[in-house]
Formats: sequence, structure tokens, C-alpha cells
Amino acid sequence: MQGKKSVILALLAIVVTAGALWFTSRAVTPKVATWEDVLAEAKRGGYRIMTTEDLAKAYRKDSSAILLVDTRQEWEYRTGHIKGALNFSMEPTWWSRWRKAGTLKAFLGPDKERTVVFY
Repeated sequence: MQGKKSVILALLAIVVTAGALWFTSRAVTPKVATWEDVLAEAKRGGYRIMTTEDLAKAYRKDSSAILLVDTRQEWEYRTGHIKGALNFSMEPTWWSRWRKAGTLKAFLGPDKERTVVFY
């Protein structure tokens, strides 16, 4: 009887382990963000959406009033960026945004009357 219990427990442990490994390493198709998703996230974060045309006009008018933050990886930034843009590499995931929130506040500095644009 003790032998059967040991075998059942061992098989159960194997099944649970295999299931956990499968679940954590399976491919997950990321959700494609829609424009509505972008607008909803901007509203939640208190951000204002501006078109590329609006940004271009504001940049031509007074580029010092705009802080451009390039969130691509450093090697991508080095291949080319908008003049005056600063690099703050960040993966486009909630985990990365959460993990780097404090660093981003220090990077941006105190609030000023300027527009901050992430791209």
C-alpha cells in the first residue's frame, strides 16, 4: 500500500511539474494595440495625445519647449534619432514601465512648462 502511494505521489509531482513548465514556457501571442487602447491608456495616465503634424509644428516653433524622449534601445537610438531627443531605453511592457518608473522621474527632472513626447 505504501508503495502505491509513493508511485501516485511521484506521478502527480511529474504531471504538476510538466504542466507548470508547459504553462510558463508556451508561446503567447501579444495583443495588437488598437488606437482605442492608446487613447484609453493616455487618458488613464493623464497624457495628451498629439498628432505628428502638431508635434512638427510645435518643434519648428520652439524645440526647447519640447523634451523628446526616445524609448528605443541604445543601439537603435545611435542609428538615428530626432535632433535634441534624449535616449531612455525601455521595453514596451507594463513590467518595464513599472520597474523603471522611479528612474524615469529622475531622468525627466522636476516638472516644468514643457511638452514631453515619448516615441
